[in-house]
Amino acid sequence: MSNALRQRQRIVRVRKIQHALAANAAAQAAGRVRTLEMSRTRLLQMRAELKPVEGPTSGQALAQMGELALRLDSARLGLGPTIDSARSAAAVREAERLAARRDQESAEKLEGMAYRAAEELAEQKLRGVWRRRATVQPGD
Repeated sequence: MSNALRQRQRIVRVRKIQHALAANAAAQAAGRVRTLEMSRTRLLQMRAELKPVEGPTSGQALAQMGELALRLDSARLGLGPTIDSARSAAAVREAERLAARRDQESAEKLEGMAYRAAEELAEQKLRGVWRRRATVQPGD
């Protein structure tokens, strides 16, 4: 095995690891976005479930319900910028993953080219040996 082929194989292994790390980071970032969006949806659901009970209620109960509704709305609206930044971070991580995948594919192509070159060199050497043996005269 030639040095170039060994070097290409090492580069391919490194590129695979880099792609795996980038894919993991992209998946984590996408998971964070999903978690934040689910939290926002859950806050909206909780807010929608706050309704006054039919029948007589005290002013204190209504005030507490209003305060809770206000806090839920505030929390939901406060998640907006966080979700936006998480989406942009996820987009960056996805771009990094794609770049790592491109690098991996390039390295695999170079490895294939080095492998074919090594095979061709081995075949040429083998053909050279056969020619020398075929040209050997008996009695030499």
